Amino acid sequence: MIKKDDKIEVLGARVHNLKNIDVEIPRNSFTIITGLSGSGKSSLAFDTIFAEGQRRYIETFSAYARNFLGNMERPDVDKITGLSPVISIEQKTTNKNPRSTVGTTTEIYDFLRLLYARAGEAYSYISGEKMVKYTEEQILALILDRYKGRKTYVLAPLVRNRKGHYKELFEQVRKKGYLTVRVDGELREILRGMKLDRYKNHSVELVVDKLIVSEKDERRLKESVQTAMKQGDGLIMILDAETGEVRHYSRMLMDPKTGLSYSEPAPHNFSFNSPQGACPRCKGLGYVNVIDKSKIIPDPNRSIYQGGIVPLGKYKNTLLFWQIEAICDKYGVTLKTPLKDVPEEALDDILNGTDERLNIKNQSLGNSNYFLTFDGLIKYIEMQQQNEATAQAQKWAGQFVKTVICPQCNGHRLNEEALHYRIQGKNIAELAEMDISELSCWLDGIEMQMSSKQAAIAKEILKEIRSRLHFLVDVGLEYLNLNRASATLSGGESQRIRLATQIGSQLVNVLYILDEPSIGLHQRDNTRLIRSLKQLRDAGNSIIVVEHDKEMMLEADYVIDMGPRAGRLGGEVVFAGTPKEMLKTKTLTAAYLNGNMEIPIPKTRRKGNGKSIVLQGATGNNLKNLTVEFPLGKFICVTGVSGSGKSSLINGTLQPIISHLFYRAQREPLPYVNIEGLEYIDKIVNVDQSPLGRTPRSNPATYTGVFSDIRNVFVDLPEAKIRGYKPGRFSFNVAGGRCEVCGGNGYKTIEMNFLPDVLVPCEECHGKRYNRETLEVRFKGKSIADVLDMTINQAVEFFENIPAILNKIKVLQDVGLGYIKLGQPSTTLSGGESQRVKLATELSKKDTGKTLYVLDEPTTGLHFEDIRVLLNVLNRLVDKGNTVLVIEHNLDVIKSADYIIDMGPEGGQGGGQVLATGTPEEICKTEDTYTTQYLRKELNL
Repeated sequence: MIKKDDKIEVLGARVHNLKNIDVEIPRNSFTIITGLSGSGKSSLAFDTIFAEGQRRYIETFSAYARNFLGNMERPDVDKITGLSPVISIEQKTTNKNPRSTVGTTTEIYDFLRLLYARAGEAYSYISGEKMVKYTEEQILALILDRYKGRKTYVLAPLVRNRKGHYKELFEQVRKKGYLTVRVDGELREILRGMKLDRYKNHSVELVVDKLIVSEKDERRLKESVQTAMKQGDGLIMILDAETGEVRHYSRMLMDPKTGLSYSEPAPHNFSFNSPQGACPRCKGLGYVNVIDKSKIIPDPNRSIYQGGIVPLGKYKNTLLFWQIEAICDKYGVTLKTPLKDVPEEALDDILNGTDERLNIKNQSLGNSNYFLTFDGLIKYIEMQQQNEATAQAQKWAGQFVKTVICPQCNGHRLNEEALHYRIQGKNIAELAEMDISELSCWLDGIEMQMSSKQAAIAKEILKEIRSRLHFLVDVGLEYLNLNRASATLSGGESQRIRLATQIGSQLVNVLYILDEPSIGLHQRDNTRLIRSLKQLRDAGNSIIVVEHDKEMMLEADYVIDMGPRAGRLGGEVVFAGTPKEMLKTKTLTAAYLNGNMEIPIPKTRRKGNGKSIVLQGATGNNLKNLTVEFPLGKFICVTGVSGSGKSSLINGTLQPIISHLFYRAQREPLPYVNIEGLEYIDKIVNVDQSPLGRTPRSNPATYTGVFSDIRNVFVDLPEAKIRGYKPGRFSFNVAGGRCEVCGGNGYKTIEMNFLPDVLVPCEECHGKRYNRETLEVRFKGKSIADVLDMTINQAVEFFENIPAILNKIKVLQDVGLGYIKLGQPSTTLSGGESQRVKLATELSKKDTGKTLYVLDEPTTGLHFEDIRVLLNVLNRLVDKGNTVLVIEHNLDVIKSADYIIDMGPEGGQGGGQVLATGTPEEICKTEDTYTTQYLRKELNL
């Protein structure tokens, strides 16, 4: 028994499928909650313990403050004691904002901005010279030294290379008593009514004084300098009357050659999320959308008349085509001339417009001629992308657009000024683009190369940056860079970034709840992650991790095993104790941990069908000009440490190429040279872990399409025919058969202002979603609502004599989802469950044996037993002649593959190479890689 003060006690938990359970969890310990997918792990950890902790925190706020916060519903539990402040670190926290990066999330970039604002050295973006900054005394001394005995003009810059006539400006300075100005390098007397050409750029300087520099006239020079500084906003110019040479002096940062000046640097000047720091072209995003000419004119052999310019379509007798016809006439071609023979100038006028007035002649106009200018197709397409345009127009315009790196900042996101502050020769964008491990090395000992003033300023800032970088390295993320967009991170990566941030915050007496932090981690990095979690525990915190990883379970202080099965058959605590005690029990998890059960190594490896897809010259992200062969008809596994280039190769290059070819997908693949062998497959299916739908109305029955078949069964019943019911009558999304009081939701939301919203069953249909008349139609004594409330296992028995329905739901049972309900809202399914529903949907379709299935870490959220079931499903797909391509770190999956592509050797810039290919046995005979070191143990080699 755990002492009362040293434990978190959960009594009578009934959330989701939990069976009124009581659990004790030791405080200040590292606890793992494990069990089959759907056994109630997340219900206990997140929906009970975390939900109650968050609710208690929000309860401490005033009623007024709670009005503005998302209110938490009280979890269905009798009592929870010993609860510390709770922080949840889940996989679903990835920020989709394109402005959010690894650097901003971890706050490292914020410290770098401060470092550059306080210790950075400014350089001119015009001349490349180091910027200087003078006091008035220094400026005076420099002028006396340089121009002693020389005739000079003291000038105050008023206008710098801008358009305007400046009539009012000249009148103002004339009234102040000044007689001369220097306009565009020429000295001119200020006359009444004087003005310039308003359409040209001008530079105007005020002549404050004209004198021979000498120490006798030092007082006069000083007063002139002060006056010029005041008139020129801190900037003055000295013109040597004899040579005509001009030099600039300023109290601000200034380029002495060109007179370019910078404002005093502040941290926001280095932020791409601030107008003061962002690149003006891309607004700090690093990329811009441009019209792709190859998408507008995909086939130059066609003419405009035949629809060769895609946005125009085929010829129509409209003003637009009359205008284009006038352009063609001007260049001596017609609308029927193949586009490859149309002069480049004519195409330029058609695409970009022309200011020339076009003489439009057309029979429809009779004998009249019209003279119009033409704005061009590209301008029209760009107008359709504006926010004011309809969604349909924006989608239409989107097909002609491609995203490119911003040509002004080259993807650095910052303006020219920010990019010309340097520390030891590097600007802030160059640091943000280094791998975290490389940046950490570069910062080591940097103070030794700084001036004493810089080092003193930078000392504390560097200390904060280094500690945060160190934590990111500890959790296996050294291959990322600070510029990496948060939206491109996997669930595991974003979770580990938040974990590193929490370690850095050094809080104590906090309860951390994590959801499978080992996702996406190679076995090599797992040890470091466990060390980081223990570090968090040793600081005086409690750690609860929902996890399936064998190594993490054995390293934990305490294990809670949920089960015995999943769904209705789960929700119980089958074991709670130390890992050593667990190994002596007979639970399903213990059986896999102690070796009594295991996923067997295949006796033979498939030979495939002898055909391959060959991808050549892949160079996206960190890929090193790879040529990779994917043999078809096999179970292929792509392995390697985190950041080695697996996702760049498969999700970033191969999959978009095939999707673009087969389905005209708009996503651009990463750079590659060529691809061969696509004629050997007829479709590609990406089975990811994204939710089936975004609303509770989406469920396994609707996603798999079996709901249409079930509705047809009800429509064919005599009772339904007598009443004239159609399939829509049995849909809860369509008016007619659904309950109109709740709109087919089954519940109503009661807003409680500063208390949590309450979901109450609809008083009309009592949660059944349908009206009374619809529910009166019954099949084998069950209404449509009763059918949706069945589990897959129950539905398989119920529909055993209806093959159209049985085939689809039997596959859901085969992939291990017999415990979920047909009508269970998709928002309540885990990532692993969603992925298996998608797999089952694909399995139930008729396949040609020429399909390529792509799965990215399908073992996420899966117990050992679930992985065994998943492998059976994947093997069924391959046995039909299809190819399954999996990105995976799980050794049970890797050892079951027919063909392995091992990438590495490290992550980030140290990766991007193919280290070995072949069967698991073949790659284990090659030189040591991180994968082969662990795989040999699994294969007993």
